Amino acid sequence: MTFGPWAETSDPFDRILVRGLRLWAHVGVLEQERQLGQWFELDLELGCDLAAAAAGDDLAATLDYSLAITALQRQAGEIRCLTLEHWSEQILLLLEQLYGPVPMALDLRKCRAPVPGFGGTVAVRRRRHWP
Repeated sequence: MTFGPWAETSDPFDRILVRGLRLWAHVGVLEQERQLGQWFELDLELGCDLAAAAAGDDLAATLDYSLAITALQRQAGEIRCLTLEHWSEQILLLLEQLYGPVPMALDLRKCRAPVPGFGGTVAVRRRRHWP
């Protein structure tokens, strides 16, 4: 079974998925976006071998997703930038600090882009360390 747009049926990685992490941040081109803040939504995918954690019920043998969630919530409260692209890079760097160079992917969505007549979302998709 594959998950998300990044999954390859032939790759060797199990995955930890975090979906729908809502974050309040001050990111946007418009001054009011950076001043007032707005909601964003983040999906993460971390590739790793989950066999040892599954067999031994051992948190130390897996990637503890609670560390990422807590660190990303803190980062969202502190970041001030113009673009989703820049923030997504900061997210990838943070994940590398937590887990090392594991395969990772993200979708970072701005929930309400300030474009007249547009009610959808805008997102960036990034990948790192996938073979």
